[in-house]
Amino acid sequence: MKFLLVEDNYELAQAVSSRLHIDGHVVDHADKIEDAKTFSDTSEYDLILLDIMLPDGDGRSFLEHHRQRKRDTPVIVLTARSQVSDRISLLDLGADDYVTKPFDHAELQARCRAVLRRNQGSSQPKILFGDVSYDPVAAQMCVRETPVKLRNRELRLFELLINAPNQIFSKQKLCDRLFSYDEDVSENAIEVYIGRIRKHLDPSSVTISTHRGLGYRLELK
Repeated sequence: MKFLLVEDNYELAQAVSSRLHIDGHVVDHADKIEDAKTFSDTSEYDLILLDIMLPDGDGRSFLEHHRQRKRDTPVIVLTARSQVSDRISLLDLGADDYVTKPFDHAELQARCRAVLRRNQGSSQPKILFGDVSYDPVAAQMCVRETPVKLRNRELRLFELLINAPNQIFSKQKLCDRLFSYDEDVSENAIEVYIGRIRKHLDPSSVTISTHRGLGYRLELK
């Protein structure tokens, strides 16, 4: 999944990003509100981690900007304020959860998983399509109930496709979702990942079709 981390403490941002990378996520990092707005206006994210005290203002202004644009991306606020009134105001502004600093990274990861599950509308969000399944909590793809081992980016690409079967994704869209802003990648990498996933899908009733000039679509054979 793709995260936006808005945090001006460089060491904390690096630590959080590293833990999320280990879990296989892509992370874009902004240390100012204006940069965060630019990121969120030009890319799609599965989850936003938002610090409140930022060099160019209060993170609440970003949260308001985000919700006023009718975006439902879940937001977890990272705050040093522990007063009940502060937490209530953040939730009322549209935050989905909050973590009080200093926090344990394992707790933050658990809260991220919980918010993502709620956002997906299920506590057991196993996705089925034909005889292929995907469990986002376990990060496991199965073909005819047999587990398939995919590399991190292949797994994230497959997750995008199976979450929206029969929808066409362009190479540019897939690149945006799989790579962070500072990664220099070619769209040819998408072709490589698609080819590897297709091989795993061969025994199944599911395939990834190519639509010339448009992109790729997960569909039944």
